[in-house]
Amino acid sequence: MSERLTNARRLVIKIGSSLLVDQDTGELRRRWLDALADDVAACRRRDQDVLLVSSGAIALGRRSLGLGNRALRLEDSQAAAAAGQIRLAHAYQESLARHDVPVAQILLTIGDTERRRRYLNARNTLMALLSRGSVPVINENDTVATEEIRFGDNDRLAARVAAMVGADCLVLLSDTDGLYTADPRQSPEAEFLREVTEITPAIEAMAGATGSHDGSGGMVTKLQAARVAGQAGCGMVIAHGVPESPIRRLEQTGHGTWFPTAATPASARKRWIAGSLHAAGSITIDDGAARALSRGKSLLPAGVTGVEGEFQRGDAVVVRGADGVELGRGLIAYSHDDARRIMGQQSSRIPDILGFLGREEMIHRDDLVLG
Repeated sequence: MSERLTNARRLVIKIGSSLLVDQDTGELRRRWLDALADDVAACRRRDQDVLLVSSGAIALGRRSLGLGNRALRLEDSQAAAAAGQIRLAHAYQESLARHDVPVAQILLTIGDTERRRRYLNARNTLMALLSRGSVPVINENDTVATEEIRFGDNDRLAARVAAMVGADCLVLLSDTDGLYTADPRQSPEAEFLREVTEITPAIEAMAGATGSHDGSGGMVTKLQAARVAGQAGCGMVIAHGVPESPIRRLEQTGHGTWFPTAATPASARKRWIAGSLHAAGSITIDDGAARALSRGKSLLPAGVTGVEGEFQRGDAVVVRGADGVELGRGLIAYSHDDARRIMGQQSSRIPDILGFLGREEMIHRDDLVLG
């Protein structure tokens, strides 16, 4: 089981409030965070990309604002998130700086993962950070996402981030060690499930409720996260996060509930492009470009001879050969106006033509599916 973790090229690790913040004092569990940072640094040394999706801002901020343990009104939750987020980011920065690992803060809402333009901007930012060796620390933007504070959770956000960046493994660190046939706190006969290959209604019925007052998720949202991750070709594990060095512990024991997937992030993305997207337009390419695509190359502007339709960056378009026959489809890196301006041109001329430095490819090979 643990090989699924150590062999992953890209990891997303979700940390809940109850792990990061002491539930009695409201203080950061500094030793625990430092041990987690040690785990992350070990992953980075074996060339794994790591993204952290971390709760804890409201839990940290509510005490600093003197809000205590009482139930919070919406505006108080937003204020606590604003006060706590700066402490949260600084704590991660300090802890990972011991290993010379740079940290970047990203605040997202569910809408950022659903609206195409915002999705692309977030994805491009995350990929740029990873390419430069940074560890993004991601949290929900609770200061503006009113609905997410009431009903949201970072389990599903972590799954959407995993899908966004093409992660191989999603680790949900929890205050329990995985999924049981019943709530083990109430039923001594509850059996531990080591692996779940399909999320059936029977599996969903085993999920319980939220475990801590500062958290907003529960086993139900973890199963929903497993479904989202699996559809994106990303395996998932629910593992015990309370002890120190939880990732190293998971590597050594493999103990947790694993949700494997037969697909890979690349194959899942290709399948999504091929079958799930409505084409907003089409581009025609010359024979040289068609041969390059058949050899697994990306589509460059120089090989494009025609642009039809109205589309925006990130939309799906049909790719046609010189004879008009459909060769495949892909996600285009430019709007229809910009694509028309740079078609037939060398990539080096893009800044001069458009006035900004865009991607060299009209369609990157990872975003292209041939018929």
